[in-house]
Amino acid sequence: MVRLLTWLSLWSWGMGTLLIAKPIPDEPFWQDVAVRIRLQPGLESARFRKVCVDREGVVYVLTDRGVARLFEDVLALDRSFRPLAGRIPKDITVSPEGDLYYLFEDSWLSNGRNGRPAGSVTPGTMDRIAVGPAGEVWLSGPGRAARFPAEGGTLPAALETSRSLEFIPGPAEGQLALLADGMLSVKTAGGWSPAVSARAAAWSRDGLWVGTTNGCHPVDKPSSTPAPQAGGPPPWGDVTCIAPVPGGIWFGTTRGAIFQNDGMDPASRYAIPSAPGIPAPRFRYYAGKRWLPDDAIASLAIGRDGTVWVLTPSGLGGIAFQRMTLADKAEWFHRKIRTRNLRLGLTGERRLLTPGDLLTSEIVDTDNDGGWTSYYLGALGAEYAVTRGEAVRREAWESFSALERLQELSTIPGFSARTIERRGFKFSDPDRWREAKDPGWDWKGHTSSDEICSQTFAHAVMWEWVATNATERARIATNYTRIVEHILSHDLYYVDVDGKPTLWGRWNPEYLNWFPHSIHDRRLNSAEITASLQLAFTMTGNRRYRDIAYGLFEKHGYLTNILSPMSGIHPTPGYVHEGNEMGDEWNHSDDELAFFTYWVLCRFAFTPDLKAKYLGAVRGHWDIEKAERYPIWNFIYAGCGARHYDPEGAVWTLRGTALDTLNWPVQNSHRLDITRREPNFMHRELEELLPPGERLVARINTQPFILDAGDGLTDFPGDEYLIGYWLGRQVGAIAAPNP
Repeated sequence: MVRLLTWLSLWSWGMGTLLIAKPIPDEPFWQDVAVRIRLQPGLESARFRKVCVDREGVVYVLTDRGVARLFEDVLALDRSFRPLAGRIPKDITVSPEGDLYYLFEDSWLSNGRNGRPAGSVTPGTMDRIAVGPAGEVWLSGPGRAARFPAEGGTLPAALETSRSLEFIPGPAEGQLALLADGMLSVKTAGGWSPAVSARAAAWSRDGLWVGTTNGCHPVDKPSSTPAPQAGGPPPWGDVTCIAPVPGGIWFGTTRGAIFQNDGMDPASRYAIPSAPGIPAPRFRYYAGKRWLPDDAIASLAIGRDGTVWVLTPSGLGGIAFQRMTLADKAEWFHRKIRTRNLRLGLTGERRLLTPGDLLTSEIVDTDNDGGWTSYYLGALGAEYAVTRGEAVRREAWESFSALERLQELSTIPGFSARTIERRGFKFSDPDRWREAKDPGWDWKGHTSSDEICSQTFAHAVMWEWVATNATERARIATNYTRIVEHILSHDLYYVDVDGKPTLWGRWNPEYLNWFPHSIHDRRLNSAEITASLQLAFTMTGNRRYRDIAYGLFEKHGYLTNILSPMSGIHPTPGYVHEGNEMGDEWNHSDDELAFFTYWVLCRFAFTPDLKAKYLGAVRGHWDIEKAERYPIWNFIYAGCGARHYDPEGAVWTLRGTALDTLNWPVQNSHRLDITRREPNFMHRELEELLPPGERLVARINTQPFILDAGDGLTDFPGDEYLIGYWLGRQVGAIAAPNP
């Protein structure tokens, strides 16, 4: 029997690596990262007007207090040049050569070219400055314009009395656009073209771009109106400023910054990281506190390293792009968890007192510390299965020891605490905490089926991938079978200190079969207890576990429950369990529990025939969840034996996942490029799956088709990324990075 179990374990371990012939290469991609800038005291209430970047990459900001510049991550008033310190310019600009120019009340000048560019201005007449490709300087004010060196010619008659003028020299000599009061004119050899409506304009190497209330458009000919927006509307169209870049154009709006991809450079750092067969979308949208100080964009500038500098009424921010592989990203999340999200060996969330401010954060207990730790342990186990690294193996055992501690501090044999804490410091649900026998400690009860499901997965991973000898396997089996024995000795219930089953710790047929097949709990809980009995049988060889499982199949229809189609789940009113209406919605926590249960259900199946049946049941659920492109669901499905799934969609999600793990407020309901859905059973609010960086950061029990949510008060560990990546590596869907 031992030899048979060992063979089954090795067979299940290796099966995933044969599922696809050619793993997706882990090619480097451009990861976007928010650059957060602090303000020098005194600038907090300043008015921010314009951002420029010179040839050396120095970032300057025009404010009503003077010119500020970036010193590392602090924006401070620039006192570098003593003759200019304390003077407040009307405007600043950067020449095509990258020199910064200043326009003051009575003069203009530059420190470039050894300070030679300079000129005087009639006080109070000019408030804009621009520099052309030949070094010519354009000054403008209400109905006024001047050129240095001077040149003949007049303004369009309709613009001579305008309240404001902005000259926009082109990249080639003779190219010139003029924007005044929402109207744009372009100068040609034949004079000024008829004016067209515009909010902003900028030249790229390929021509002139015009910003309107409906996005950015190229102007093919000087006299033409802007071309219609290709590829559908942008996320938001009220343009305030434009910054062309190779591969497309950035534009600021009243509700965020947008990159418009021209499709000519698939490898552009600004395009959303893609995957084989998934083209980059035309637009990339940055809005909300995850990315910007404020959504109202006043000015944009592109740094020499490609960083997009964004100026808002609240200050300066940046969007930087760094080269990474999926493996690099996984290591980043790994180190982030190890240094920021571990408490007593449990994977923990940080709660922030001030939105977005980690300095105000603390690691707190949650309802599912044991569950989240189990998934992190799954990631470590998968990594060890791939790399055989001793450091990660040690970390896996540390996390497993935390799961052991959940039982150790509980006062009920085989009853795992949700979480633990030193006495007097519990954070959540004070009514669920009990005193431990160990002085100075409390444990949280009311443990759910969530905890049992997740720990079943974790113990399976430890048994299959991390344990290397009989002693280690015995340790894992002892900890897990105590849980199973508690359930069996309490008539398939999880019973708390009050002698009553917990709200969801119920696998008894009287409870499960009360529900019709249209309510997911009947199928899910049947699968959970079956998976638990299969794992206990594999670990111990005790036929009692197998016999009980088959008894549930034959006498109570548990196998029929497991195989009932997910397509049959639908609204089923009237089934109320302890005040909870059970059939009124699709519960996405149940998706989480189901897929982690499927892993154990399939890989530890009693027979190949059962495994094939289970896989068919998983397929029906995956068909529904496929639209989410969720790495974990895809790679669990692959690990169950599937040969046709969506590794490309999973890699698209992994590449697009933001490094920032705070649940910043996200709003997408105003977007022009989405299709709203009518209220529905699954609560999917839109048709399109938005890129990960444009939607809410949330746990895996939250579906991704949510428009508006978040408060910036929680820092999630990021273990979902880790388990998605390493399961992808283990099942052979993702290749190792090329050294």
